[in-house]
Amino acid sequence: MDYKVTIKDMPEDMRPREKLINKDEFSLNDAELLAIILGMGTKNLSAIDLAHNILAFHGGLRYLKEASLEELMNIKGIGLAKAVSIKASMELGRRIALTVQEKIPIKSPEDVKNIVMEEMRYFDREHFRVMYLDRKGGLLFMQDVSIGGLHSSIVHPREVFKTAVKRSAASIILIHNHPSGDPTPSLEDINVTQRLIEAGKILGIEVLDHIIIGELKYNSLKEKGLI
Repeated sequence: MDYKVTIKDMPEDMRPREKLINKDEFSLNDAELLAIILGMGTKNLSAIDLAHNILAFHGGLRYLKEASLEELMNIKGIGLAKAVSIKASMELGRRIALTVQEKIPIKSPEDVKNIVMEEMRYFDREHFRVMYLDRKGGLLFMQDVSIGGLHSSIVHPREVFKTAVKRSAASIILIHNHPSGDPTPSLEDINVTQRLIEAGKILGIEVLDHIIIGELKYNSLKEKGLI
């Protein structure tokens, strides 16, 4: 009979939970952090072995972020409870990433690109995101207001400006990605921008720019003279 090593069989300083307690979360690798979220493994795999298998064979952390509950449950060893825990942890991470604790100054399209490019260029659907700025151009808040299909997202002025009013934003910057990787503005992009600019004028909230994110490239409608 094969001998199965469980986490309890490991030296205490190698167990993910104890390692985090005695050191810190930064000392753990991705598999160890995932093992803590999973809580326990299967009959034949420890939680850390299961975590290693998931990361090795299913595309790493990016897969966990994008996978549905059903897709996660198709992984051997992942039931509903584990799938729910994974999705909850991924969503918390996403919300933390979108919540800005300090007012980062936004002075140019390059500043916007530096904040959002690394995440948004990987999206396989159009995400329409808004940056809400104070009177000095400091970033108050950032959120996705719409997630669309492969080629378009539906954006309503109400969804864009309700947070602006709530956060007392003086101005906003519109951002969305093109899953094709080509950030060239479409006619629809230009029309949506103009519609939101007009809505902003009524509320006294200026639309400063609309940034389109592609694959390591971006376009600013303001720089192109389209605003």
